[in-house]
Amino acid sequence: MRLDDVQGFVFDVDGTLVHRGPDGRGRPLPGAVEILDAIRASGRRFVLFTNGSHVPAWELARGLREDGLPLNDDEVITPVESALTYLRRHHEGEPVMLFATPATRERMAAAGVTLTDDEDAAVVLVTHVDGTIDLAQMERAARAVTRGAPLLTGSYVAGYMGANGLIFSRGAMVTAGIAKVAEVRPKVVGKPSRVAVEEMRTYFGLPATKLAVIGDDVALDIRLGRMGGSKTVLVRTGTTGDIDLETVPEGQRPDLFVHGVDDLLNLL
Repeated sequence: MRLDDVQGFVFDVDGTLVHRGPDGRGRPLPGAVEILDAIRASGRRFVLFTNGSHVPAWELARGLREDGLPLNDDEVITPVESALTYLRRHHEGEPVMLFATPATRERMAAAGVTLTDDEDAAVVLVTHVDGTIDLAQMERAARAVTRGAPLLTGSYVAGYMGANGLIFSRGAMVTAGIAKVAEVRPKVVGKPSRVAVEEMRTYFGLPATKLAVIGDDVALDIRLGRMGGSKTVLVRTGTTGDIDLETVPEGQRPDLFVHGVDDLLNLL
């Protein structure tokens, strides 16, 4: 498979372009800088879609730029952005109970989202959380959900790949606790979801069939690409690096798998 007919590229971050060390800083993987430079030089566009939601997208872009990736502030999408789009379309003006970092709460409030900590919330949204979890707030959230508030989550997978193995998702832990006692299935607004597919389409102004999704996780990145009919590329530098693709159902397999993003340079 070649990628010269692809008009827009969607990259995962952790395990695909960088490995994050114990200090939280990303170390670019072989070919990461070169592939982004080559796409830009070809006149095409790319975006990094990460399920990281602890800070605004522009701040993530700045941090990754400091780590060595050639990024502009608007070349990162997170579940915070896709959640905002979803809330505007389906819950405009309704009070939202938010589990998030202070930075994400500020981003949501600045975007005009009405925040509440009461169980009469019309929506419950979970993104990345730090520090001590307020079990009383989780209980209020569960009561709101049992009364009909949708439970939205930025990510509902175990975690993402760091330099020393899997880093567990705290947001998924909180989501799972609320979902269990409220007996509901959460709606994902990050990867993989229809909400995320629509966010990609909007970002590029292109049908998803004109895009390629490149990532290290079959259940996350490859599924996202297949949901929109995009080309899909699995890299072996992250979460599913040692997976036997013969064990993956044919309809869930990537169109192409490579060792790392450096192997894509001659396919552009």
